[in-house]
Amino acid sequence: MANEAVFNFDGKEPIGRVQSVDTSTVVINVINSDMLSKVQVNHMVVLRSSKLNQWLIGLVNKIMRKYGDDSDLAEGEEIATSDIIKVTIIGTFLEKDGVHENVFKRTLESVPEIDADCFIMTEDIITGFMNIISNSNASADNPLCIGSYVLNGEAKAYLDGNKLFQRHAVIAGSTGSGKSYTVATLIEQIAKLKSANALVFDIHGEYEPITGDGINHFKIAGPSDVTREGIIYLPYWLLTYEEMLSMMLDRSDNNAPNQAMIFSRTVLEKKKEYLISKEKTELSDIITIDSPTPYDINLLKDKLEEINNEIVPGAKTGTTKAGDFNGKLSRFIQRLEAKIQDKRLNFIFSKEDELLEYNYINALCKNLITPTSNGGGVKIIDFSEVPSDILPLIVSLIARIVFSVQQWTDKDKINPIALFCDEAHLYIPNDAKQGVEMSSLNSFERIAKEGRKYGVGLVVITQRPSEVNRTVLSQSNNFIAMRLTNADDQSVVKKLMPDSIGNFAELLPILDIGEALVVGDASLLPSRIKVKEPEKKPNSNTIKFWDVWSKDDSNDTIDEAIEALRKQTK
Repeated sequence: MANEAVFNFDGKEPIGRVQSVDTSTVVINVINSDMLSKVQVNHMVVLRSSKLNQWLIGLVNKIMRKYGDDSDLAEGEEIATSDIIKVTIIGTFLEKDGVHENVFKRTLESVPEIDADCFIMTEDIITGFMNIISNSNASADNPLCIGSYVLNGEAKAYLDGNKLFQRHAVIAGSTGSGKSYTVATLIEQIAKLKSANALVFDIHGEYEPITGDGINHFKIAGPSDVTREGIIYLPYWLLTYEEMLSMMLDRSDNNAPNQAMIFSRTVLEKKKEYLISKEKTELSDIITIDSPTPYDINLLKDKLEEINNEIVPGAKTGTTKAGDFNGKLSRFIQRLEAKIQDKRLNFIFSKEDELLEYNYINALCKNLITPTSNGGGVKIIDFSEVPSDILPLIVSLIARIVFSVQQWTDKDKINPIALFCDEAHLYIPNDAKQGVEMSSLNSFERIAKEGRKYGVGLVVITQRPSEVNRTVLSQSNNFIAMRLTNADDQSVVKKLMPDSIGNFAELLPILDIGEALVVGDASLLPSRIKVKEPEKKPNSNTIKFWDVWSKDDSNDTIDEAIEALRKQTK
């Protein structure tokens, strides 16, 4: 039995007719001014196509009234007016496409002819059309539903889960716009899948309340933590040569080139010694300085001190002189010692013996990359105790390890993983300088460019898109844009969105809390969506100053907070 026609305008009067066509931009001459009050900017209209059983769907960009010349008006005669509607065509609706009926495509199968009819979408038509869009986006078995369409609250809004993560996504919104709720809703949807695999970089610990089957919580070790389940250590030997230098080397030091050279030589030497001690001689012949191989940093420091204090025979018999690098490593060694002794960096320089085990990286990666079906799932990692000055390095270290493992996995056996980068502007900056920030940026740029091939998807989450690296943003083909009040942020998001959606992005500063403009490959139709609330709310609620100040009493937590400050942990 054939489906009932969605667009049946028999006997209905059009609001206007096509006056001019410029590729996807159409000007409509209004012939029924009484219907003009039912049309609003960013509402959809339907235009009759030049092909049978096809309709063109357009977004209203502008509504104008033009006034005629009043110089020759007779007394009492009114000025002639004409009403114009500018429309951007966003797709084609086909009543029949092969064996399928009622199909919407984001392509222009044709362009409207001059004098083609233009109809407004009434409530019943909108309901039917949005239901078709919902069914088109929804996966048959595990649909990704993030809310409902603002145009029609009865129609659920689905996204294509494959395209959302294959082609990267950006979730942007000012503080209090509902950004964290959107992320929590996505996490809950992902966690329901049998082989879900995602990492959430939780910078402030606000996703701690998100719990349930398929969701695991980890924390980067704080100053007072010891090795136990749920605590992640990222020992120094996991860092690449460049990452270590970004922490240790002062490039303004005149001896910086010598320090870098000696450091690299000594690190490789200590890694080879470690492998030989573990009877892995064959591996010691082929590793590079960036191979994730343990070594004892105290033995490394001892070797550097030996080189720094080296005395060699002089030119004359019985004399001595300073070695080639005598005294040139002093400042580097001091910086290295300071880092080792810094309790804030316990997660890097902890003296726990198990961190020097050959298979430590195996256990770490199983925690990070294992899907739900093998005991993993969505992994929320709390970075709240990581010092801000090296936060970019540590977040990117985990991202790089994940990407590297995926890169070296047989393509037929890859289990894709999504990286949710909360507060991305803090570690994927647009104005990265030398050192830690550059190391972080290089890792994320590579994932943005190449991640799709290895099953690594990025979800960039930020309240300041103008401060996020443009290369990473430009590699993202999906945008969930919530309310943005800053002009610079609005400008960046508007430039990233396709021109074909017209003035749709002008809604950014006036969206309600929890509303989002969803544009990209994962959404068949550029849409304004009311994101549904997650079952469990993140700790992201804005503190209500006036309400708290109005209470009869208040909590005395200063002593407790100062004690946590001393310990550098809550």
